[in-house]
Amino acid sequence: MPDTAVAKGTRPEGAQSEADASRQVREMFSQIAPRYDLLNHLLSLQFDRLWRARVTRRLRPILGRPDARVLDLCCGTGDLALSLAATGKARVIGADFAHPMLIRAKEKSASALGSCAHRDVHAISLCEADALRLPFADCSFDLITTAFGFRNLANYEAGLREILRVLKPGGTLAILEFTEPPAGFLGGLYRWYFRNVLPRLGGLISGDRSAYTYLPASVSRFFRPAELSSLMKSVGYSELDFCIWTLGTVALHTAVRPS
Repeated sequence: MPDTAVAKGTRPEGAQSEADASRQVREMFSQIAPRYDLLNHLLSLQFDRLWRARVTRRLRPILGRPDARVLDLCCGTGDLALSLAATGKARVIGADFAHPMLIRAKEKSASALGSCAHRDVHAISLCEADALRLPFADCSFDLITTAFGFRNLANYEAGLREILRVLKPGGTLAILEFTEPPAGFLGGLYRWYFRNVLPRLGGLISGDRSAYTYLPASVSRFFRPAELSSLMKSVGYSELDFCIWTLGTVALHTAVRPS
């Protein structure tokens, strides 16, 4: 398990406090927003599209309900939120605290609507908000998702408690997050790529190598799937489950707020 200090939340290099960590993360993602989508697809070898599609399929029973309210937390440029909205009739809100990311999400939402005007495609609502201080009432959402954003919170337990607060009783949480693969040849090859090739390529294209040095470092310090599941249980979630995909590099966690 990560050491006690790191396990509380992400700590970019030089961050001395939760507030400092949040500020650095916001600035980092604001900086790379213009090239974020290109790099996601390129550096993941297009697997990011597959992962989001799998998440969406798993959540289809909720997304198909016209009365359901969905929050995609740490939504970035809106890829998962748009996928969720296109899948069913639920109302989807995307929230992120990096304003440039939301600008890209708004552009992509408008483009999706324009290119699919003949289909029943729903717009997503967007909200600039910190995941640790959400501007929503208690028991507001039937489903909350987050894809590769939870790991960047400055306080993991506080984030889980805030999500629990705004989930309806019986509501579902789905966290898609990177995880360290097991030891062995393929795991070693992945770690070599993740820690050597990815930072250089990401830095070259985005102009901010520090963001792509932060990525593998944050993953190596993050919870293993069983550890995150244990933390979720201690906060008060039930019906916990996780599945591991793509050679042990990605995990989807699901849980429910007890009724």
